[in-house]
Amino acid sequence: MTELAHDSPTRAGLPVGLPADAPVEIPRARDPHGRDPHGLDIPVVRGQDGPESVLLVEDDDGDALLVEEYLGGGSTAPRLLRARNLAEAVKLLTGSPVIDCVLLDLHLPDAFGVDAVTRLLRDAPGAAVVVLTGLSEEDAGLAAVAAGAHEYLSKSLLEPQSLDRAIRYAVQRKQIERATVALRESLLRAEENARLERGLLPTPLLRTDDLLLATRYRPGRDLALLGGDFFDVVQSEDGTVHVVIGDVSGHGAAEAALGVCLRVAWRSFVLAGTGSADRAGLLEQMLVAERASGDVFATLITLEFPPDRRSVRIVRAGHPGLLVRRATDVEWYEPEGGPALGLLPGLAEWPVTVRPLDGESLVLFTDGLFEWRFGGGPERLGEEGLLALALEHRALPPDDFVDALIGAAVAATADHGGLSDDAAVVHVGWKPAP
Repeated sequence: MTELAHDSPTRAGLPVGLPADAPVEIPRARDPHGRDPHGLDIPVVRGQDGPESVLLVEDDDGDALLVEEYLGGGSTAPRLLRARNLAEAVKLLTGSPVIDCVLLDLHLPDAFGVDAVTRLLRDAPGAAVVVLTGLSEEDAGLAAVAAGAHEYLSKSLLEPQSLDRAIRYAVQRKQIERATVALRESLLRAEENARLERGLLPTPLLRTDDLLLATRYRPGRDLALLGGDFFDVVQSEDGTVHVVIGDVSGHGAAEAALGVCLRVAWRSFVLAGTGSADRAGLLEQMLVAERASGDVFATLITLEFPPDRRSVRIVRAGHPGLLVRRATDVEWYEPEGGPALGLLPGLAEWPVTVRPLDGESLVLFTDGLFEWRFGGGPERLGEEGLLALALEHRALPPDDFVDALIGAAVAATADHGGLSDDAAVVHVGWKPAP
């Protein structure tokens, strides 16, 4: 695109010596007193909220000059660009995202009639389009609007006010169209989130009321889709309570769906009586079969509370450690573990750690609970920070304790967009004996 000085030699408003197919920015043809070349004062009705740039797609130099005059001058006049055919227009639109509106002639060297509108919107769907027609082409203008144009005007009846109004209306209609599309997409995402959440965060399947259980899930600031965090609690027929919490790498529909798949598979393995030592390997096979790409992995940690309530069996696959609460004390505990699922398919092993219990409760979580920045700097809370935070609230009952941890994270990140990752928490332990 060539920038022109106001004193450049012109022919019908266009620079002399430029190639006929060169897109140009049209200069302002005004005398020193601000009047048009014919001595008429052209009123300018554009306000501060008018479009910043307009693209005129017109091969006739006389019509192009008339449009330029009618758009007016002054500080609020839009920047006017010109293309002589549809190919030039598409090139300018795809290369310059700041063009607010397109004035489109229906008689171009490379496009004619409604086909010009269809092709323009196909190649540059973000454009607000005003069609310019001949005096006897009202049907063509209506057909162009039906094809997607936002307004049409007859060249023979063109005047400054009507042109300015048509451009404004077209831009506003395009903005409404975008807002409507965004709202529709938001509603669809909300429906998808609800379906995925039901799969990721199920109702615990318990046969006893002797368990102290508190579960929470807090989405990150990217609410477009849930992440792959999941948890579940199931009690088998022999009274053993099984708990899992996991996190699929990445964010989005595919990761959330994979999290649902792994959680459902885990519950199925538990109900089928599969041993805890074998479940990690089976879940890895499921992940490898269902993941969208080879670099997707999942971390998890599982617990088994036997009915005698004297111990817990722990399997850890690449997941963070856990918090152990006893009376008014909290400690960080990292049992022996193996790699995350999917990193070494078929080669990894996950040992089972047996930890004695004497009234302790265990708190499982995903890394979104502590991998957040605070104070606006690069420093993250981290595992030590989470433990310090837990010690501050160590006297609280389970539900309040979990709410305090999540509440602190939400409050600390509120001024910086909120939590950057999803956070899931499971607080579990037996009720004290009467």
